[in-house]
Amino acid sequence: MIDTTRTGIDGLDEILNGGIVGNSTTLVSGNPGAGKSILCLQFIYNGVEDHDEKGIYLSFEEDTEDLQEAAESLGFERWGDYVENGDIKVYDKQELLRENDFSSSLDLLLDDIEDAEYDRLVLDSLTMFELFFEDETEKRTYLLKFTDILKKNGLTTLMTNEQGAVFPETEIGLENYLTDGNIYLIQTPTESGVNRYVWVAKMRKKNIETDIFPMEISQGGIRVHQNASAFSMMSEDESPL
Repeated sequence: MIDTTRTGIDGLDEILNGGIVGNSTTLVSGNPGAGKSILCLQFIYNGVEDHDEKGIYLSFEEDTEDLQEAAESLGFERWGDYVENGDIKVYDKQELLRENDFSSSLDLLLDDIEDAEYDRLVLDSLTMFELFFEDETEKRTYLLKFTDILKKNGLTTLMTNEQGAVFPETEIGLENYLTDGNIYLIQTPTESGVNRYVWVAKMRKKNIETDIFPMEISQGGIRVHQNASAFSMMSEDESPL
């Protein structure tokens, strides 16, 4: 039987047929503001709150204080308590970018990564992570090395990736092929605001719902609606914005 890690996000675990495959790496992609960091905050918080699974959050873009403010604004009120007692371990941009090479940052992380206490990990984001490397070959080598270390130590991981295109199929990067799962968060502008959608394009070892589902972000974070959208994002009548 396949080990499954529940995200705790309303509707998403149903699409994933129970949750993310345990001990895997999933790429969460979307354009700015699509909700990638919110999904990751929920994933880590729900792990502690509901499943007694400790988490590590690597943020290359935010300070520890900013992450806590973001979490609490969404209703994750005990985030600060969990950080303080060690259930959630945060490495922020000040720590991760202090050194100029990834090997030094990895050495900083290894003790916690190899600690059997932790079950979940977030890397937010690959876009900033890439600044460590001079070329695509070096980036791929270290990304493979890093994901291998995470899997060997039993961590279920989410990595976020900035995507400029509104339509995910128009921008497929190397990272999509190096990870076990691909989740796309999509937002499209309307006259009254923004419509949001989630598409689970791939999850190795699992049968999943591959339709595009509407979602919303509100107090409590992301909620995915189970009625698969019959909207025309992928139809021949529309073209990418």
